[in-house]
Parts: sequence; C-alpha cells; structure tokens
Amino acid sequence: MMTNQSNSGEGNHNTGTAGEQGNPADRYPSPPFPKQPQEIPGKESDLVPRADHGEKTYRGSGRLTGKKAIITGSDSGIGKAVAIAFAREGADVLISYLADMEDEDAEDTAAYIREAGQQAVLLKGDISREQHCQHIIETAVSEFGTIDILVNNAAFQMSRKTLQDISADEWQKTFAVNIHSMFYLCKAAVPHMRPGSSIINTTSVNAYEPNATLLPYAATKAAIQNFSANLSQILLEQRKGIRVNAVAPGPIWTPLIPSTIPEHEHFGENTPFKRPGQPAEVATAYVFLASDEANYVSGATLPVTGGRITI
Repeated sequence: MMTNQSNSGEGNHNTGTAGEQGNPADRYPSPPFPKQPQEIPGKESDLVPRADHGEKTYRGSGRLTGKKAIITGSDSGIGKAVAIAFAREGADVLISYLADMEDEDAEDTAAYIREAGQQAVLLKGDISREQHCQHIIETAVSEFGTIDILVNNAAFQMSRKTLQDISADEWQKTFAVNIHSMFYLCKAAVPHMRPGSSIINTTSVNAYEPNATLLPYAATKAAIQNFSANLSQILLEQRKGIRVNAVAPGPIWTPLIPSTIPEHEHFGENTPFKRPGQPAEVATAYVFLASDEANYVSGATLPVTGGRITI
C-alpha cells in the first residue's frame, strides 16, 4: 500500500541547491533515505525527499521557441523536468501519462507549462497499445499542427532477485512499455515531423552496466540504445532531416524508485557522487539534443550518470 510521508526524518541529507558553486556531489540529498513503499508507478507527493524538476531553478533562453513536443511519462520524474525545461525554452508540450493515480502529477506539470506561456495537452493511456500510440500522435498533430520533438521516456521496471522470480507476463510487459511503444510512436510520428525535428529516447546506464536485479529493464535499455542508433542512420540516409539520439541517465530520484525497488534507502550510493541524480540534472541533456545547437548530433547517447562510466 502507498504510505504518506512527511519531510521529517530524511536522514543524512545535504542542503545544497541547484545553481550553487561548489562540489556538485553536495548540492542534493544523499542516502540513506526513509523507507517509503509506493504503489506503481508512484506519486511525487509521496516522495521523500521531494525531487527537483527545476521548478524554481530552470531558466529558459528561447532555444526551442515555436517547437511542438510529445513527452511520454511526463507527469513525474525525468519527463516532468524535461517538460518544464522545454516549456521555458518556448515549446508546447503534450503530456503523455498512464493512469488515474497520476492525474495530480500530470496536472501539476501542465500548470508549469502554462505558467511559462506555452500550450499543455494532457493525454492519459497505455502506450504499450499501438492504437493509443497512434492516438497520441493524432492528438498532437490536431492540437499543434506538427511534431518537432518526440521524447520516448516512459518506462516500466520491477526489481527481482532471480530469473525464476520474473514471470512471462512481467517480461512481456517490460518490453511492451519500453520497446514496443517506442517503435509504435516513432513509426506514427515520423510522417508528421519536419526536417530539423528530433527524436530523443531514454536509455540508461543499465545499457552499459546492467543491474542484476533489473534483468528485463536493463535488456530493454540496451535495445533502446541500438534502436536509436539504427533509426538515426535510416532517417539520415532517407534525407528526412530528423535526428535521433538517446540520453542515458544513471540513478535518478523519481517516484518509480520506491514503487519498484524494495531496498531504495541507499539508492544512488553506487555512483562516484554517492547520491542519486535529480530530474532537473538530466533535463538539460534533452534540451541540448532537441535544440539547433545539436544540429550535427545524431545517433549519439549522452550519459548523465553521476560519474558512472559508460565506455
């Protein structure tokens, strides 16, 4: 069952904030975190300590002015931070999310987008279904007229200790959410994307250094990396003018962590930073790849891993 947590009892947390000078390892909370099991996929309001999505710190500079973006899983976590950053850079955003329990988080993301003077469109549904993926693209085209940025970010994971603990249904669901949806969305979106558009897929440090308790998830993240590089070549050879890249986050503090990892109290300690990253620390990678500043970047993966090596 989901438990309500207060901001008390947070453990050995640092108090630095984004944007300050000094050691970046000290700018955000570090473990141990309080035990806080949540129902999947989790809620921001029950996360202790609360995650930073750049609500108070991100300042745009017009790098995405006039662009139209779709971001899956943008109700919370990395997707939320990317949505806020995109809006403050001048983009309209379609917020794709899964279920009723995420309504509050999705509405909160939409409020930040509208506060930035941009259009927010909310669309709830299961991206593992091809029909819903097609509906996302159709809605974006209807509302925005075009699609300039597609961010395939939503993901499913569960922590299991042995191969025998992983059911066939869970294996298939992980691939359906993490891989099949990306194929469905890219296939439906590309005909509506103009030259200069960008597709950005969320892979993971697990593509390079897989966690033994996340076998299905890690396998999908490696596949996302291969898919992104391959699709990049296909679209470049077809002269579509659409760039495809990936971002590989390390351990990032989001509601998905306490809802899917039982031993989350020490999450992020396995980085040289000795803490997890915050969604706000990842969002700038997506802004760069979506912007014209990355005009000559395609088929690349940008690691944001807290110092964990991806070579």
